[in-house]
Formats: sequence, structure tokens, C-alpha cells
Amino acid sequence: MDDSRKKRLDPLSTLLTHWPAELAGQASIEVGLSGGLDSMVLLDLLWRCREQRHFHLSAVHVHHGLSQHADEWVEHCRQACLARGVPLRVERVDVRPAGGESLEAVARDARYRVYRQSSAAGLALAHHLDDQSETVLLQLLRGGGPHALAAMPELRRLDRLWLWRPLLAWSRRELEAYAATHALTWVTDESNADTRWRRNLLRHDILPLIESALPDYRQHLQRCAHMMGQAAQILDEVADQDLDACLQQGRLLLSRLRTLGMPRQRQLLARWLKRLEAGEAGPDALADFHGQLLTAGADRHPQLRVGALSLLRYRDQVWAVRLGGGPLPQRQSLTGLFEAGEQTCHGGLLQWVTHERGIARDLLREGVELRQRCGGERLRLEVGHKPVKTLLQEAGIPPALRQSWPLLFLADGRLAAVPSVAVATDCRAPDGVWPIWLPD
Repeated sequence: MDDSRKKRLDPLSTLLTHWPAELAGQASIEVGLSGGLDSMVLLDLLWRCREQRHFHLSAVHVHHGLSQHADEWVEHCRQACLARGVPLRVERVDVRPAGGESLEAVARDARYRVYRQSSAAGLALAHHLDDQSETVLLQLLRGGGPHALAAMPELRRLDRLWLWRPLLAWSRRELEAYAATHALTWVTDESNADTRWRRNLLRHDILPLIESALPDYRQHLQRCAHMMGQAAQILDEVADQDLDACLQQGRLLLSRLRTLGMPRQRQLLARWLKRLEAGEAGPDALADFHGQLLTAGADRHPQLRVGALSLLRYRDQVWAVRLGGGPLPQRQSLTGLFEAGEQTCHGGLLQWVTHERGIARDLLREGVELRQRCGGERLRLEVGHKPVKTLLQEAGIPPALRQSWPLLFLADGRLAAVPSVAVATDCRAPDGVWPIWLPD
């Protein structure tokens, strides 16, 4: 949306005219309400939009307990919502940094945990043009790439919610003017004046100097964020295509990865971590792991740990291995489920594909069970019975996954298959199904 077009309209007209299609006709929107200027303006704007846009409006206040005035802020929000007939929920969070975490980051994470609990279709936050400008500059000073410099999008998914920032085109001065026109009152967080925080230092000491030389710097930085967002989207699309081409049964094939240029390889690894919802690896850690993938000797098994997940090279493949987690079930019945094509079970995904050497469907219909390895199991093959341990080794399954690798047993107690590895010769049929195991 063109910023100049927005500027010709007042905030209320802008909201009504440019309402996101994703939220059109939605039954409910919740506004994050701190009680400060920005969120009070947003509350008032959305309240005035209700009749024309036909949605239920509610608000949520996150009580961090970090200020001696925190209870007063709760009361201010209650009174503002009461005057407008808007339901308010107040959520208290425990904000105690640990392990070198910053207080700001811990508080933000706590807020977003609360936001994810919302039952509304959309969650509206009051970030504005000044916030966006600060975010772009902070990311630039941290050496951020296109994704970081894209800063805050106007609309994005947050789990099942739409996270909406409708005020990004408006400066704080414009919000102050709106508040004055509508006689709004707000609270002031004293921590916003503390220039020991980088954002506050930028806001109070540095940006005024920039504005004196470049009055339109906010709009320029917003345009930069928009272009970086487009560039990041293109990078993601290319990385998704590369990743799909290099993955086989959930494993990354290094032979295919090596066909790509080095920057695309690095981008693919970062995208894979995002797809796995593992969190973000630091650029130095990712670069070091990338180098080891390509250069470490065959007897080495480099790995990258990110949160509860590890990327592990074993032979010429990279595996995504979940760390920890609860105990796996000893056995799980799958009778009648193979017809569905796939099912989540045993801490992973079991897929069934038609295969000329797959398990006979009639045998599966009689009963099939997924069991955890106990040790000593042997599978019947053309050359006689072979230990499951040997089959897993020969298939290149990493040692870290072998003990938890599930086995398929029939109703008569026969070991029918080691998923993704082999099917017993006495269980096969030309139109059978082959089990593929994708550990989570």
C-alpha cells in the first residue's frame, strides 16, 4: 500500500478503507493494551470501527510486574475498556532473565506467550512508524540481513492467529494528535526514558539528530523495510525449492547440496531450521557447521544444536534429530490405519507408499503393531535372517537414532519390516505398501 495515499486519510478512515482481507468477516479481534499512547489510540480506533466492520473487540494487558506503577496501569486499562464496553483480560507473567538473557527479550517472549493464548482470530498491536524506524536501524547496527531488515510486517501469522500492526504508517506525533482530538489519556512507562537501553538511546539521542538533517527518514526506512521484506520472500522461495530438491525422506543429501552455490547452501540450512521450528542459529555457528559439513573427514560427525534439535551429519546425509522428549511407547497398534497414507506415531511420522516389494495389504488388515526395539531382533531376507542392528548400520541410520527406530510386527508376531530399510521376504506382495519412517 502506498504511504502517500495513507497520509491523505485520517487513521480511522485508513483502517476502514484498508482493512486486511485476511481479517474481513472475522468474528473477533483482540488488541494488546499496555495503557500507553500507542495502544490507547489503537483501542479507540478499533472500537470506532466495530459497527462498520462487524467484529467482537476485546483487549489483553500483560502485567510484567517490573514497575512500581504496574497495578496503576492495569486499572487505567480497565477503566478505558469499561468506558467502551470492551472485555479485558489481564495476564501476569514472571519475567526473570536467566543465562545471560536480556530483560527486554525475556519480557517480549512472555508477552508473545500470552498473545498465543488468545481465542480471537486476530491480535492487533500498536507498533507505529517510529517503532519501525528504530527496529530497522537496530537490525542494521547488529549486521542483520534481509530478513532482519524487513523489520515488522503489517500482517503475519502467529500460530493460528493473524498478528496485525495497523499503525505502521503513522508516526508518534500523528498518534499524539489523534489522542488530543479524542481526549484520550494514557500512562507513561518510566523505563522508556532509560538510555541504557539501546532502543531508548536511539530514540532520544540519535534519531533527533538524524531528523534534523533528514526529516523524512522514517518514510525512507519504512520503504527500506518493505523492499527487504520482498527480497526476503524471494530468498525463502528459492530456499524452499532448493530444500525440497535436496531432502529425501527427511534427510538432507550432501551430494545434492554440493550442486548449489555456497550462499544458497547456507540459505538452505537456515531455511531448514526454520521449517523444523528449531529456532535460529547464530550466523557464526551456522557458518562453522556449514564448513564442517563439506570438509570434515568421513569418520567425523559434525552437528549443530539449536534448541531441542540437532542437525547431524552421518556419512553423506544430514539428519534432524530431536533431543530429549518423553519416553516412547513400547508398542502402538496401527491396524486399519495404513490406508490413510500416513499417521503420526511413536514420536515421528509413518508414511505408506505402494511398492512392488512392500508388505501385503491383507497381512496389514489382519493386524499390525509398531514396537520399540528391545535388541536382538532379526528380519527374514533372501539371504536368511539378518540382525536389525546390522540393517540399520548398513542403511546409514545414525547411532543416535538406532535404538528408537521403530519396528513393524504383524498380528501373528512376525517382524514384518524395519521402516525405510527393509521388508521381510515372507510378508511381501507385488502391490504391497512400503513403510517410511520420518523421525520427528
